[in-house]
Formats: sequence, structure tokens, C-alpha cells
Amino acid sequence: MLHRRTVGDVMTEEVVTLRPDAPFHEIVSLMDANDVAAIPVVDDEGAPVGVVSASDVLRHETGMPDAQGQDGDDEHAWGKARARTASALMSSPVFTARADWTIPRAARELRDRHVKQLPVVDDHGFLIGIVSRSDLLSVFVRSDGDIRDEVEREVLGRILGLEEGTVEVEVREGAVTLRGDVPEPRLVPVVVGLCQGIDGVVAVDARLEAVRAE
Repeated sequence: MLHRRTVGDVMTEEVVTLRPDAPFHEIVSLMDANDVAAIPVVDDEGAPVGVVSASDVLRHETGMPDAQGQDGDDEHAWGKARARTASALMSSPVFTARADWTIPRAARELRDRHVKQLPVVDDHGFLIGIVSRSDLLSVFVRSDGDIRDEVEREVLGRILGLEEGTVEVEVREGAVTLRGDVPEPRLVPVVVGLCQGIDGVVAVDARLEAVRAE
């Protein structure tokens, strides 16, 4: 089977974290020094209990519940605007991901939760990384050469055992075109399905003929 990249493959393992009692100036300093838009807040054992985002910081800085500086009636948001520590400023409960999640599953979770990043936890709920939208997108932004090499090496070579040169592979902007011969008609949809499963492939055009060996 093809290796499908997971959250564990693309996540950032060295994660900047905050303690619940971290003061506001420490939060701002860490965000600025590490150029991050959100920082997980962890308890004494290393389990995430919340996330402080740049929007939370802006609420505090403007003194308004809306990050753009507009007035509002949300008491919880007003509380963030008056917050002095990470525990008061953070969003909680925290939504997390697992390292073995597929990229599409993590992307759906980000979309459904309306967040830009997810702390990644292990089987015990302890923080082991963080994954962002840009991390997930990096899976699909692959060079045509990388995709072609994987099609030739993994699909045609390792899985199907076809001789080198039997099928010509061309890749342009993620679209794969296959030209050549396969031993049996049933292999054509198999080749197409396997190529479609490769990260970064946007389309497959199979111009293949089934030619039985004499």
C-alpha cells in the first residue's frame, strides 16, 4: 500500500507553550519572538487545557471583545478583554488532533472547529506537537518531479512490479498522464486508483492499453 502522510508527518514537534498563570507580557513576548499566531496552554503534566491566539491578544490590547476593536455584548469575550493571565485569556476546551490522523481528517476538523491550528496529543493526552493549515497544505504543494518519481517508484515499480519504461509518466501541475502497456485490462483502474491516492495528484489521465504477454 502507498504511504499516506499523516498529521505526525507534517506537524511541528517543537512547540512553544504557556502555563495557565503566564502573565500577558510573557504571552506577547513569546508570540513575537517565535512568530506564532497561537500558543497552547498546558497543565503541570503537559496536557493542553486551552489555546491563546493572536485574536485573544488583540481583544486585550483594544479593550474590546471584538478583535477588530468593535463593541459587543459577549460577556465571555469581555472577560478576555480584561484578562491578565493565559488561563483567563485562552480559548477552552481545546480541540486536539492525533498524530495518526489523515491529512483530510485534520483539515475537516480545522474547518468544522473554525480554528487555524490544532495541538497534537498522544494516547495519554499529552502535547507532542501542533499542526496548522499551512502544514496540511504543504502536503498538496509538491513538485511535479516528486509526484512522477512516486508514481514510477511506488505504483508502477514496487506495487505493480512493471518493468521500467513500460509506462511513461508525465506530470504537469499535479495532473498525471500515463501512456503505455499493462499486462491485463483489470490493472488500468487499479493504476488510476493508486495514482489518485498519491498526495498532490489532482487528476489522472490513463492512456493505457492491455497487452497480454505471449
